[in-house]
Amino acid sequence: MEDNLSSARNPSRPMLTVERKVLQLFSLVREGLAGATDALLSEDRQGARDAMAREALIDSLYTDVELLVMERLSTLDLPRERVHELIVILRMLPELERSGDLAEHIAWRASRGLGSEITARSRGLIQRMGAVSISMWTKCSDAFVEGVIDAASLLDEMDDELDELHVSLTAEIIGGGMPMTVAIELAMVGRFYERLGDHAVNLAKRVGMLLSWESLEHGRNS
Repeated sequence: MEDNLSSARNPSRPMLTVERKVLQLFSLVREGLAGATDALLSEDRQGARDAMAREALIDSLYTDVELLVMERLSTLDLPRERVHELIVILRMLPELERSGDLAEHIAWRASRGLGSEITARSRGLIQRMGAVSISMWTKCSDAFVEGVIDAASLLDEMDDELDELHVSLTAEIIGGGMPMTVAIELAMVGRFYERLGDHAVNLAKRVGMLLSWESLEHGRNS
């Protein structure tokens, strides 16, 4: 995948280091989300704890990338296109970090046994919300690697499905007869998935900004 990043994006060597680390963040968030969803549905408390552990890795890598970007921005005579790219990446980092937090929040509730207390219908809805969210994050990561400018439009459509699933889950929470504490926790889980979808869309838009600027600069210099 790193070779694909190098050939599709054609960044300079210092930027390749930054972008590889950003790609690692994408992967950690996606893996954390997948692990949290699986742990919640399979009632796997150890799997939930394993998914939670990724948050520390995300926080550490986030700090590393932020420092690396700031170091690059302090370089004198940095080309205009590199400044733009670094600023866009700097704006992407908080969304990646927050998304890692959201996946950890889902995993924490899985570790508390929430999956064993929800209704069959809500379980099915969570399963679908997880699948859509994971697919969105995969496509967003792929867009970053492969240089897909317009990925946000597809993710917007997927986010619409996620919003509809959230509405259905809310209706099930209201009418499903679950204990109040379970209903509250499940409502929060639904909100976490919805926000993960929003972050994926926002990041895809950032990727589009990054790539459209690169295309513009390439056209000017050709």
